[in-house]
Amino acid sequence: MLVGGEWREAASGETFSTEDPATGEKLADVASAGEADVDAAVAAARAAFEGPWSKVKPDERARLINKLADLIEANGDELALTETLDVGRPIQFSRFADVGGAVGQLRYQAGWATKLAGETLELSAPGEWLSYVLREPVGVCAQIVPWNFPLAMAAAKLGPALAAGCTVVLKPAEQTPLSTIRLVELALEAGFPEGVVNLVTGYGRTAGAALASHMDVDKVAFTGSTMTGRAIIDASKTNFKRVSLELGGKSPTFIFADADLKKAIPAAAMGIFFNAGQVCAAGSRLFVQEEVADQVLEGIAGMAKMLRVGHTLDPETVIGPLVSEVQLDRVTGYIESGRKEGATVMVGGGRKDGPGWFVEPTVLVDTEASMKVRREEIFGPVLCATRFPSADDADRLARLGNETEFGLAASIWTRDIGMAHKLARRLKAGTIRINGSGGVDPALPLGGFKASGWGRENGKAGVEAYTELKAISVNLD
Repeated sequence: MLVGGEWREAASGETFSTEDPATGEKLADVASAGEADVDAAVAAARAAFEGPWSKVKPDERARLINKLADLIEANGDELALTETLDVGRPIQFSRFADVGGAVGQLRYQAGWATKLAGETLELSAPGEWLSYVLREPVGVCAQIVPWNFPLAMAAAKLGPALAAGCTVVLKPAEQTPLSTIRLVELALEAGFPEGVVNLVTGYGRTAGAALASHMDVDKVAFTGSTMTGRAIIDASKTNFKRVSLELGGKSPTFIFADADLKKAIPAAAMGIFFNAGQVCAAGSRLFVQEEVADQVLEGIAGMAKMLRVGHTLDPETVIGPLVSEVQLDRVTGYIESGRKEGATVMVGGGRKDGPGWFVEPTVLVDTEASMKVRREEIFGPVLCATRFPSADDADRLARLGNETEFGLAASIWTRDIGMAHKLARRLKAGTIRINGSGGVDPALPLGGFKASGWGRENGKAGVEAYTELKAISVNLD
């Protein structure tokens, strides 16, 4: 762990192991933080925030963030390999999704360091006043990173916090800590003052809980499950710390009969099968118009059979393993639940033979709104498909899209742009794509409605989430 610029073991001496999901073999032993380690990291972050970091000018913060991006790019092959081994991401995706995503996030966020601004206001109160609003850094931030994209998401959290002038205690998920450890090494090399970026590795129930409830942490930023998000909200009440949460999803994809199926079918398939479905915004529910339903479902099922499932270091592999045996049991349990509740397995449905934690890309048809597989987040390569009639309207389709507690993302495929806009307005989702697909862009706010979270990351809203407003009024009479 990195505390105040120094590497250290856990105060207790305890460690945990991280494993290669493709083989089940141990990769490394990692320090397991307890309350004493969290206290030390938060104290170091507080000292840096109130000391040297507060005197660093915006353009210097931008330079340091860009320097970190340069170092990530220069060490890209090493970081991509680390991410592939620790997360189970196929190597062909780690370079652009993880390394490229981290670099893009930091370079975008660096630009905000010199562009955060307050404002002046004219008051209606009697007399003559000079009134202005300052935008100041919120303070010490605990940033808890998920296991599915640890490098890119750590960078996406670090960038805006550092641009705003905050200091940080990072905690990666216990399943995938290795790339975040290397990232923090590179932050030291980039020249950030001691204590600005700190790292504690450990379990969510110990290190994560200690950060969320810590009296000297001013903000918690968390990406992960909705259940853990609720626990963080409860823990944050100790000192009313600011909280931003990017949580679960059960995102719908709508394919109409007039859609460009040559684009819509592969987009819908990769929207659920990429990263073995371990994506918060994965398009896990498919609503397809009756006239083209057979063609669409056969196309997606054909891709499920064709996509290479295998070892992550094989350059031909498209779908790697799930992150852990626990996750494998969870996903296969959901598939079995779907079978029992009446869904039909069109393709896949089982685990892949051999070492590692692989599950076959799966398409479930004849799903109903009451089924667990259509209500709950599975976080695996499992698509739940439903047909809708040609006479459907935007209101009814929106009710289908909004049927779960989640509201993170949605995709719409149709040439009827009026229908697309009407449906997009009615869907309760933070990110909606029409006739296109792709990853996260740092310029667009990212977050969800309902149980998919609080607040937004990325864009202007994301960096402003690391600031507080202070109103100052001077009586000039």
